[in-house]
Amino acid sequence: MSRQRNYAIIGCGMMGREHMRNIALVPDAQLVAIADPDAGSREEAAALAAELGQTPALYDDAARLYAAHPLDAVIIASPNFTHFQVVQQAMAQGVAILVEKPFCTKVDDARALEAMIADYDPLVWVGLEYRYMPPVARFAERAQAGEAGDIRMLSIREHRFPFLEKVGDWNRFNRNTGGTLVEKCCHFFDLMRHILRDEPVRIFASGGQDVNHLDERYDGETPDIIDNAYVLVDFAGGVRAVLDLCMFAEGAEQQEEICVVGNKGRLDVAIPAATVTFAPRDKSGAQVEHVETPADALAAGDHHGATYFQLRDFHEALVKGLPPKLSARDGTRSVEMGAAAQQSIATGLPVTLNFVS
Repeated sequence: MSRQRNYAIIGCGMMGREHMRNIALVPDAQLVAIADPDAGSREEAAALAAELGQTPALYDDAARLYAAHPLDAVIIASPNFTHFQVVQQAMAQGVAILVEKPFCTKVDDARALEAMIADYDPLVWVGLEYRYMPPVARFAERAQAGEAGDIRMLSIREHRFPFLEKVGDWNRFNRNTGGTLVEKCCHFFDLMRHILRDEPVRIFASGGQDVNHLDERYDGETPDIIDNAYVLVDFAGGVRAVLDLCMFAEGAEQQEEICVVGNKGRLDVAIPAATVTFAPRDKSGAQVEHVETPADALAAGDHHGATYFQLRDFHEALVKGLPPKLSARDGTRSVEMGAAAQQSIATGLPVTLNFVS
């Protein structure tokens, strides 16, 4: 049986072009078409395709693309606020779908789309790729194996650069993104659920827009996206988790740091250092493991190789008819957690979550 599958990308901005580079690394993944209404993005995609040896047809409209090409899979990397409609358009073609995070920008849309996907046979995968960073994957494996013991605390810190510029500046406003804690941090809420294998019951957050984008104006409007927050999450099993986000800390040595603490010790992972460190309670000394990521995967994007490893598994699931490792349910719950954190900041009150399995 042939393993070759034909792919299209909807949206060829920064993330769409990252997918182009990673498709080039996956054997038997053939990029045949790209659609994006922005001429500048199409020009950049055409230049990158020539560099990669790809020959996709380029369209300004997804409907024209679908009419012209038989496809096996579609990668959706269009702006966040378009996902609800663009995923449905792809579903009408009966193709497998990898939709970038966040799954949707509104909780009601995410729940509605999840319900539609429940009756859809082809593969649908949500691009919460931080699980796929090799050091993070190794950290999660060791944490779930009980190395730190019975985990009681989990912390995630991301200290990084501000939001990048996007076509039409859509990412400067909550109405387009769902808010920073949906747009950016759905990854981290997904990691909390994944590492702990548990569901949250309550979220309390404090955050604000204190440094970034305050001097910017778009049609007379000032951006309203927060640039820093603390988010406390209580899980059903009693674990407390916290997210520490700062988007004006581009000088930080490590962009992401994740830590679990249990009754046997503390386990940490740092990116980009790519180290997993265990510090036992007996004070015998920290043990450091360096986790390698292939150089070509590192060079193909800005997510420490995660986009490649996720796409590799997506392609394998597509070929073998396997279920997604990151489902519509995962996508919805990451949006629900981010939206609850945004609500907590707006109201100053904790938000109770009632996730039903």
